[in-house]
Amino acid sequence: MQLLQISVNADQIAQTTSSYVQKITDMALSYAPKIIGAIIIYLFGNWMIGKMIHVMKKLFEKKKYDPSLHTFLISFVKVMLTILLFITIASILGVDTTAFGALMVGAGVAIGSALNGTLGNFAGGVMMLIFKPFKIGDMIEAQGTTGVVTEQGVFSTTVLTAENKTVYVPNGPLSTGIITNYTTHGSLRVDFIMAISLDQDIEMAKKVSIEALLTHPKVLKDPKPAVNVLKVGDGMVTLSIQPYCVQSDYWAVYFGCTELVKKAWDIAGIEGPTQQKSVVNKQG
Repeated sequence: MQLLQISVNADQIAQTTSSYVQKITDMALSYAPKIIGAIIIYLFGNWMIGKMIHVMKKLFEKKKYDPSLHTFLISFVKVMLTILLFITIASILGVDTTAFGALMVGAGVAIGSALNGTLGNFAGGVMMLIFKPFKIGDMIEAQGTTGVVTEQGVFSTTVLTAENKTVYVPNGPLSTGIITNYTTHGSLRVDFIMAISLDQDIEMAKKVSIEALLTHPKVLKDPKPAVNVLKVGDGMVTLSIQPYCVQSDYWAVYFGCTELVKKAWDIAGIEGPTQQKSVVNKQG
């Protein structure tokens, strides 16, 4: 009886083992193509991501974009492509990716809402770093600020004003607003106005002004300075005086030329406007 029992148990173990082996074999045959396909997709995907990152690096180097933009965009693209690759592999293996996709979308919406202003500044910074309406060292006027760009970041642009004040301008409104770049053409026109009285010789005032402007060492000879009548009225002739200079000499030329023209007028006997007073004699 004991031998018979042992024989029966051995048969059951053999059958159970055979059943498990068969199931494992069936599963292997069933999943082997998917696993092999997943491995192939993973290897190919990694190769493609590497190629795309290499192309992006070459493009950024060629276009000479800001280094901080290089690092951020390359890292961002690499992470997003890697996530997409793993979702693809999971889908090939039969994993339901619907819930994961919904979670990613929800997280993206939540993060986007929380960082609305920051993302707007980032997007503006990226656009300006790509299209380059100005570069470091340019004098610009934007968002109520005039000065020289000292740093161009992803989220904000740093401007040094004539008063030696550092202004941090958010890139979001900066990228969507009007930007005046005074440095694009290599020279700046300095505009200031001065007035003479109505009885003075306009042509003489123009001639004396231009001669005075050309004595300033930082005023460019080409383009030549210009002096034009801006307005006649209010008891005076207002002249628009326009010397040219390089960007770094703007304020030196502005203040220096104003003084030079005034001194030249005094020597030439050209008088400025006089304040007119009305005297009313009241009787009774």
